[in-house]
This record gives sequence, C-alpha cells and structure tokens, in this order.
Amino acid sequence: MAEVFVVDRVITRPGCARKFVDRYLAEYAPGALTRGMVLRDILVSPPIWFEDQPNIVTATWVLSGPQAWWEMTWKGRPDPTLGPWWDSVGEFISERQRSVAAAAAHVDGLCDV
Repeated sequence: MAEVFVVDRVITRPGCARKFVDRYLAEYAPGALTRGMVLRDILVSPPIWFEDQPNIVTATWVLSGPQAWWEMTWKGRPDPTLGPWWDSVGEFISERQRSVAAAAAHVDGLCDV
C-alpha cells in the first residue's frame, strides 16, 4: 500500500522554534498518534536555534494509505482540542501550512480508490 505523508510547515517567530518544537512533541504529537499518524521526522531549517531570526519547522507524518488518511481526517475534524491547541501556540508562529503528499510512483494507485 502506498504511504500518504502529512507535512506541517511552520515558520516560527524569532527565538521561538525550540519552544514550538517542544510543545508540538509534548502536546500535539500524542493526539496525532491516536489518530493513526506516525511521526517520521521534524526538521529545523536552518539547523540552529536562532534567537533573533525565524526558523522553519517541518514535521512529516506518515499514514499507511488513503484509508488511514481519511480515518485520521474523520477523527481530527470534530476534535474540539485541536483549534485551541493551535491558538495556544500562536505566539510562537508567524505562518503555518499543512499539505498531504505521496510518492509520484504511487499517485496513480491512490487515485483508484
């Protein structure tokens, strides 16, 4: 089965990357795991904890296929804690986006659901 990747890309405010990553791992990640997401990695760019500049934090989650992605979505949308959690870390973030992707070799198969 083709894996589906969920990618959170967050541009932090200057000096906030480490605080954001710590909170993301401690507070967001446990709920994501219960929604079936498996954390592949968290990347920090550039690879230094800046105090006076923003960083880009990229968290990549893996799901076992399109059904797992739908299940994660169905569990997450009605979750009343997600919006408030993102609001609670808003002071650390200047911009964020989420994308969903798959390896190019698997896209045809994923379209045939």
